Amino acid sequence: MSANHSSDNQGHLSRREAIRRGALGAAGLIATGDLSTRARAAEAAKTPEQILAEQKSARDAAAKTKAKKGQTKSVIQIFLWGGMSHNDTWDPKPGTGYDYLGEFDRVIPTNVNGIQLTPLFPKLAQHADKYSLIRSMTHGNDGHETAAYLMQTGHAPGGRLAYPSIGAIFAFSKKDEYKGLLPPYIVMLQAAGRFSEEGFLGPAYKPFATGGDPNADRFEVQGIVNRGINEGRQKARRDLLDKVNLMGNGLAEAPDMAAAETQKQKAYGLILGKGKEVFNLENEPTEVRNRYGRTTFGQECLAARRMVEAGVPYVTISFPGGWDTHSNHFATMRSQCASLDQGLAALLADLKDRGLLDRTLVWCTGEFGRSPKVSWEPPWNGGRHHYGRVFTVLVAGGGFKGGRVVGSSDEKGENVKERPVYPVDLLGSMYLLAGIDATAKLPHPWGLDAYVLDAQNEGMKSAGMLEELL
Repeated sequence: MSANHSSDNQGHLSRREAIRRGALGAAGLIATGDLSTRARAAEAAKTPEQILAEQKSARDAAAKTKAKKGQTKSVIQIFLWGGMSHNDTWDPKPGTGYDYLGEFDRVIPTNVNGIQLTPLFPKLAQHADKYSLIRSMTHGNDGHETAAYLMQTGHAPGGRLAYPSIGAIFAFSKKDEYKGLLPPYIVMLQAAGRFSEEGFLGPAYKPFATGGDPNADRFEVQGIVNRGINEGRQKARRDLLDKVNLMGNGLAEAPDMAAAETQKQKAYGLILGKGKEVFNLENEPTEVRNRYGRTTFGQECLAARRMVEAGVPYVTISFPGGWDTHSNHFATMRSQCASLDQGLAALLADLKDRGLLDRTLVWCTGEFGRSPKVSWEPPWNGGRHHYGRVFTVLVAGGGFKGGRVVGSSDEKGENVKERPVYPVDLLGSMYLLAGIDATAKLPHPWGLDAYVLDAQNEGMKSAGMLEELL
């Protein structure tokens, strides 16, 4: 009878119990037995309506994340090499005293309630709804090269493998999709990561460094727009080469010759055709160029916008001058931040106005921050030093929500207070938005096991992807 009674109960569960068991089963908690007594009691106390609402919320969140997967088509990375101070910029700490505030002791509101910046960023303050700030970025590494490697690969430095940067991963992963004339991974004006960005993927995925200065009368891009060689002279060179290339003309049908001809035409298309025109900023109205700022950085931002319009998967802007402000810190900040503020604000607004922000992910940070406490003593005389314990990253577009703050640092900006974010968390979220499998195995020339991200094997910390922004 007892057995029959038990069987009868199993066949006639109450509505509350059926929903409760369904919720627990979906989470895998019954199977694992990981619920504490208190957690079980709290779960049992929920009404059927609460449980259904939670299930719907989880389904909606999963569907939303799935829908965003692959939304990022291009990335613009603004690399503040040398490390920009978080206290003086995007994580101000009013009221902490002169030894921490230095010369920047005020804050200004933004167009998003509750988000404040220092007065160095009046233009970005007007566009806070377009970006989010991660104020709890951390890795604890204070070396330029090793911290840059961490931030751009998501792998711990010092291992036996030299992993490729996120730009090289994008170039590799998008090779079958991207058919444009320009290289898939472009750096302006020169690579500043202090490591081999292509890693073991090889030279095919090395970034193309433009050189030149986009704010000059002519943006002289190496190999594309060259000093002293105008378009007519370049065409004359091509015509002469075609006339004297007797072997190539005679063996045009041979596979190797045909392949070489294809590459040659692609190169000419880059040098003389539409590829070259992407770098011709004279095609932009004067008012647009002025809005970005007639500085090298401002015009780099404008050139980056033109590149993503052309479909380039990954563009890095290495901020000219750097941010390694051990001394002369505050004077450098006033100069550098004015250019950063104008160029970045114009870029975000322009991408939004042109319908490009949803598919273009922008992220801006250095390899670390700067020490919150100012070194007033000689020889620093008011400097800030390398600081990887906590710093701020700005992210926008490509599926990331705007107008949010993730995590926080403590009262003086010295440690993570809430929600640490590690390099693998940030890069993993970016890969997700780009539809790149972060667990995928990469081709290594020696056949070694290597993956896009592999936090467990690399001994890297992780607090999970940036669900708050997805």
